[in-house]
Amino acid sequence: MNFDDVTKENRKRNREFYKFTQNFTRKSARKKPLSPFAKFRELDRQNSAASSPSPVKSPATEFRFKFTEPAVRDNAVQIKERLLAWCRSKTKEYENVQLDNFSTSWNNGLAFCALLHHFRPDAFDYHSLRPENRKMNFELAFTKADELAGIAPLLDVEDMVMMRRPDWKCVFTYVQSIYRRFKDED
Repeated sequence: MNFDDVTKENRKRNREFYKFTQNFTRKSARKKPLSPFAKFRELDRQNSAASSPSPVKSPATEFRFKFTEPAVRDNAVQIKERLLAWCRSKTKEYENVQLDNFSTSWNNGLAFCALLHHFRPDAFDYHSLRPENRKMNFELAFTKADELAGIAPLLDVEDMVMMRRPDWKCVFTYVQSIYRRFKDED
């Protein structure tokens, strides 16, 4: 083996090590979603992979919806209003729940608990819950949704407790999961 062969072999090893390190770093970085939106993207990736094999999309090539046409934009508003109306119809008899929007109306966890309690009344005692026990309400709702209905905990309890005005898009997406799971049961 001459010097050129040794140098080529070393370069090859370096390239393989670099590729391994890059892949390892990418994989370990993916396992820790930093925000609720990262959790949603991860869940979408898992659902897409489970349902059908498709080419891997990078954030740069991923298609993003933009509601620019008035008809499409109006339809998005109608969907949001219909989902909120569905939630109202399921929680209208519940104390301390008034659903006006997908942000502040959900900020103490009782709306999530009421919605779940409507479909699983034996799961917990709704009447023992208090609006001031926000953390406990969120923990109960997200845990029961996961245990009883298989609804992934897309929202983080600590984030919800910290925010007085939750991001409506995060709440809307999570409520959609609840709707998809229970829409045919009532």
